Amino acid sequence: MEENQNKKNNFKTVTSTNPYNSKKLESGFGKSVLLPFISGILGCSVVIGTCFGVPSIRSKILDVNSNIVTNNTSNSKSDGYVSQVNLENYSDTAVYAANKILPSIVGIKIEYTVNNSLFQMFGRSSSSTATASGSGIIISEDGYILTNNHVVSSESSESYYQVSEATKLTVTLFNDETEYDAKIIGKDEQTDLAVIKIEKTGLSKADFADSDSIKVGEFAMAVGNPIGMQSSVTCGIVSAVNREVTDSDGKKYTLIQTDAAINSGNSGGALVNNEGKVIGINTLKLSGTGIEGMGFAIPINSTTDVTSQLIQYSKVKRPYIGISGIDLDEETAKKYDLVVGVYVKSVEDFSSAEKASIKPGDVIIEADGTPITKMDDLNKIKNSHKIGDEMKLKINRDGNEKEITVTLGEQP
Repeated sequence: MEENQNKKNNFKTVTSTNPYNSKKLESGFGKSVLLPFISGILGCSVVIGTCFGVPSIRSKILDVNSNIVTNNTSNSKSDGYVSQVNLENYSDTAVYAANKILPSIVGIKIEYTVNNSLFQMFGRSSSSTATASGSGIIISEDGYILTNNHVVSSESSESYYQVSEATKLTVTLFNDETEYDAKIIGKDEQTDLAVIKIEKTGLSKADFADSDSIKVGEFAMAVGNPIGMQSSVTCGIVSAVNREVTDSDGKKYTLIQTDAAINSGNSGGALVNNEGKVIGINTLKLSGTGIEGMGFAIPINSTTDVTSQLIQYSKVKRPYIGISGIDLDEETAKKYDLVVGVYVKSVEDFSSAEKASIKPGDVIIEADGTPITKMDDLNKIKNSHKIGDEMKLKINRDGNEKEITVTLGEQP
C-alpha cells in the first residue's frame, strides 16, 4: 500500500531506522545553517533598531537618497527653462529668504491734494487731502531707496478732478514705527522707476541677484506692504521670463511673471530668489474675472543704469531723434501708395532729425541696416545708442531711397 502510494505521487521516500543517524543529521543542519541564519537576523535587528533610535544616525540613513534631484547652478545666461528642480526644505528656504530681505524693504506713504471741479461749480470747497501707499527697496546704507515711479508720482488730471504732486512723502522701516521724511531724488516714467532718500545711515542694503539667469519654476517671494500691511511676504514661483506686457497707459515692458500674490501696495517692493536676493521690482498685476496669480516684476538687471542716472542727474538721459511717426503695414502702405516702414508725421524744431534734413512725408525703412516696420523697432535700435552716437537711416522719399546719418541728441 505504501509502495503503491509513493509510485502514485512520483517521488521516493528515504526513511532511516537508526535513531542515532537521524539525530546526527538534524544537529549538523542546525549548527551549520539554521543557527547562524537566525543569529544574523537578530543581530541586524539590534543594529538597525539602535541606529534608528539615535536621531543623528537615523537622519543620515534616511538622507542617503534625499538629494538625487538637484538644481541647475549654471551661471550662464538662461533661456528661462530648466529640466531639474529641488523642492527639498521649501519651508526653510522661505524662512531664510524672508529673514534676509525684510530689513531691506520699506513702507512708503504719499499724501497729495485732490481738487474737484464739480464742487467748485456749486461754490463748495474743492480740495481734499488723500493718501496712498507703496513699498521700496533700500539700495544703499545711507538712505537711497528704489521704488516705482507710479508709487511716488500722483499728479494727474481728469474731467472732474485734478491730483497734485505728492505734498508729503514718508518712509517706515522694518520693525520701526518711526516715519522718516523722504524726498524724491529722481523718477522716470518710461521705465516706471524712481529713487527717493531719507536722512538715515546704517540701513540694511538689499543684495541683487543676476536676473538674466533666473529660470521658469524656481522659487520666488514677493515682499512689501500690501494694503498697508507692512512686511508681508507671499511665495510662489517664476512663471515666465521676458514676458512682454502692455499697461493701461499703453506702455510696453519686458517683465518677470510670477504667481506670488501681488496686491495694491506691493508696488516698488522686491521679488527675491531662494537666497533672499532681489531679482525684480514688483510692478504690475492682472486682475479680473478668470484671472488669478498673474503678477509682474521689473528685472533687477534692467534697473541698474536707470538707478545710477536718477541719483546722478535726477533723470534718465536718452538719445533722441526728434520725430513723430506712424506705422505703415502692407495694407496701409498700399492704400496710400507708400512703402512699409515708419511714416514721418512731423519733425521737431532744432532736433537731430531736422539737422539731418529728415522731412515730414519721409518713410524710414531701415536703421543701422535693420529693416524697420514700426516705431517700436526704431526706438529699440535708437535706445541701444548713446547720446552723440551716429545712427544710419535709410528713407524712402517720393519713391526714391536715400541714406541719412543722424547724430543723436539728448531727449528734452
